[in-house]
Amino acid sequence: MTRTSPATRRTVRPVRLDIDAEYLRDVMLELLCIPSPSGRTDAVMQRVGDLLSQMGVDLDITRRGVLRATVPGRRDDVNRAVVVHADTIGTMVKRLKENGRLEVMSVGTHSARFAEGAHVTVLTDDPEKTYTGTVLPLKSSGHTYGDEIDVAAIGWDQVEVRIDAPVYDVAGLMSLGVQVGDFVALDAGPQITPMGYVKSRHLDDKAGLAACLAAFKAFTEAGITPPVTARLLVTIGEEVGHGATHGFDSGTAEIVAVDNGVVAPGQQSREEAVSVAMMDSTGPHDFHLTRRLLALAEEHRIPAVRDVYRVYRSDAAPAVEAGVEARTALLGFGLDSSHGHERTHLDGLCHLAELLAVYLQTDLTFRDWDSKEYGTLEDFPAMDAVQPTPMESTEVDRRVAEGDRRVNHT
Repeated sequence: MTRTSPATRRTVRPVRLDIDAEYLRDVMLELLCIPSPSGRTDAVMQRVGDLLSQMGVDLDITRRGVLRATVPGRRDDVNRAVVVHADTIGTMVKRLKENGRLEVMSVGTHSARFAEGAHVTVLTDDPEKTYTGTVLPLKSSGHTYGDEIDVAAIGWDQVEVRIDAPVYDVAGLMSLGVQVGDFVALDAGPQITPMGYVKSRHLDDKAGLAACLAAFKAFTEAGITPPVTARLLVTIGEEVGHGATHGFDSGTAEIVAVDNGVVAPGQQSREEAVSVAMMDSTGPHDFHLTRRLLALAEEHRIPAVRDVYRVYRSDAAPAVEAGVEARTALLGFGLDSSHGHERTHLDGLCHLAELLAVYLQTDLTFRDWDSKEYGTLEDFPAMDAVQPTPMESTEVDRRVAEGDRRVNHT
């Protein structure tokens, strides 16, 4: 049984679609301004659902709030999923302090170093009672503490939230309706510079989500019926490690997670290009699918780079850990200072949307093999050396090759 290379085979030749950059930008800015720390995501998911409904895309939502949009393909016995998360890092009230301020702990993994000075919104259980505030170090007045500020420790127990209200004790906080367990969202404060850079908190993963929506918008407006059913899965718990644990079925053959591509010393990711992750802290992504995405980028002249991430985890990880039998890949938009003072570029986001739109036009990596969960060893693609791995040379092989007749090589 002969197969062609998955990187070059096409059932229908895909085309590079025009991405509505203005739509991507406007949607990103809107989503950034909707607070959605992990655990409090209903409002942002409602808006994402509205945006998908405006495209005419069918969607449903799980009881926990994960959204799944579906674009039917020429084949509906199998599907692929693009997965992106709408939740962000944030904080939660741990204690009402005697000085009228709030002790908080992190929601998701991020350092208090980057929270210091952040403007925040305190979200009480009463939607009519929200309060602005600021995260401050315990020693925040230079005129009081002088040089002590420069040697202060860093940690969540070393900061507090000052609410913009006349409160000076626990009773004052309680009178506002503030309680332990209230979410404290870090305000995004988005800015777009004249050179196209986007500076904001929560670009991870609101920028990625906007790129996904722009890709699906371009795809649906082009009137393309994909070879296999395409889904957009928007998750709500990625920042706390359990994003894409459900929403798939046995027909899901490929999962492409969309998240940030880490721009930092020692990394290859760039803000103006798409990042294709070869591996992260949970292990290598699928050999064939990652190289296929790279081949699509090269063929369609979409700037893309390979990268490997050491301290990183995406929606692909909980999907695999939950037992989803699918190939996985990770596409990223280049993001500088992730989970800190984040920055990306509009060009990189548009290129990410372009690659996604091209990918959705293609068939599965291995059309026949990937259509089912199980198959015979004879049909397994590795039998055709699609992932060539040379045998290790032994000492006997080396000596025979050198003509050492003393070796009895049988």
